[in-house]
Amino acid sequence: MAPSLPDSLLLAATQGEAPLPGVIALATDRNANLYEGAAGRRRIDDPAPMTSDSVLALFSCSKAITATAALQLVEEGGLDLDAPARLHAPEIASVQVLEGFAADGAPILRAPRREITTRMLMLHTAGFGYDFFNPELARLSRERGQANPRMGTKAGLQAPLLFDPGERWEYGLGIDWCGQVIEGVCGASLDRVLAERIFAPLGMTSTGFVLTPEMRARRASMHASGRDGRLVPFDFELPETPEAFMGGGALFGTALDYMRFLRMWLNDGAGEFGRVLKPETVEMASRPGLGELALKLLPGVNPALTRDAEFFPGLRKSWALSFLVNLEDAPTGRPAGSLAWAGRGNLYYWIDRRNGLAGFWAAQTFPFFHPTAIRGFTDFEAAVYDRFVTSKGAVPARA
Repeated sequence: MAPSLPDSLLLAATQGEAPLPGVIALATDRNANLYEGAAGRRRIDDPAPMTSDSVLALFSCSKAITATAALQLVEEGGLDLDAPARLHAPEIASVQVLEGFAADGAPILRAPRREITTRMLMLHTAGFGYDFFNPELARLSRERGQANPRMGTKAGLQAPLLFDPGERWEYGLGIDWCGQVIEGVCGASLDRVLAERIFAPLGMTSTGFVLTPEMRARRASMHASGRDGRLVPFDFELPETPEAFMGGGALFGTALDYMRFLRMWLNDGAGEFGRVLKPETVEMASRPGLGELALKLLPGVNPALTRDAEFFPGLRKSWALSFLVNLEDAPTGRPAGSLAWAGRGNLYYWIDRRNGLAGFWAAQTFPFFHPTAIRGFTDFEAAVYDRFVTSKGAVPARA
């Protein structure tokens, strides 16, 4: 392994003002991890240290994994991204568009004017949102008891659309519905599909929708701000036998496993134990896909869960299948055309295919976009580029 970055980058996030209980940071080139670090504790009231093999709730870091399975089906001819998603997930045909609320608070709904496609689901242009980023959906949840999609119920998937499919970009349930499309094509549950098609060829032995006893023993707890502003731990659990496995945010896994997934994207789809995607598929899925549609700031409607969130404000950005793409060079050193995204528990990653460099920075804390976390992630990314990328813009060859 190459010389490490200063561990003070991680310690800073667990000490001083607004500290986090524990953090993990890893960087990789196309061959292996360049840096592995962890600091703090798995749980703020327990001395067990946070380590690179601690098991995390991955939240929306799950999305790219589920999207990869959909891309495999496209390669095999079983899935047309531009065909109606209802062909494989019939229940999506009953979803309606929310136009507002009546005087008595009842939602005003109508049928969508066009079909939802799987491409729309992967690009977040289908019309779905999240109640923690959208005030109308937050009202629907608060006043009408709209089911939480993370609880794995079919009712949770039936949240209404915020606009007609294809009209604009809104981050939401698209990849959860994409999981239903995958199940329809494969005739198997999403947990089985991901285990066989993604986790096995990548050697991701500590990732899944259900915690094994061995994974649970290494589990890092979630934390949230209490009334006094201090972080308190809580047990974040999901149903082990859900009606629907939510591919958009319900996986658990380790940072070490996730680096294997990121390396596959750096290596044009090749995994340690077998190919996951074809090179041409990786190239296609990495391209900006929104055209003239624009990304927007994600407003922190529920400040206990998320603050206002936008990566690199002022830089042009788009969305691929299924990642954020920065269209301009970022101040951290990340070049235009790189892929990235995050998970709501303050997990962040990037994939720089040009330089053959990727990184993952993770905590287990609400709210999303916690200032200590976002500063820790961007400082870490900048340090990785400063240490490992040459002036010519490439990771130096190993000795």
